[in-house]
Amino acid sequence: MTTGERAVPYYCPFCGDEDLRPEEAGGWLCAACRRRFSVKFHGLSLPQEAHR
Repeated sequence: MTTGERAVPYYCPFCGDEDLRPEEAGGWLCAACRRRFSVKFHGLSLPQEAHR
C-alpha cells in the first residue's frame, strides 16, 4: 500500500456487518450500526531470528 491509498475493511469492527461505505478523509461508515471508523496500516511484523 502506498501513501494515500485506503485500507479496505471487509466487515464492521463493531457489529460485524459487511455493508460499509467510504467516507471522506479515508474513513468508513457502517450502514447497519451507523458507526464511523478508520483503518490504519502500521506495517508488517516479521518473526525474529532466535538468539543462540
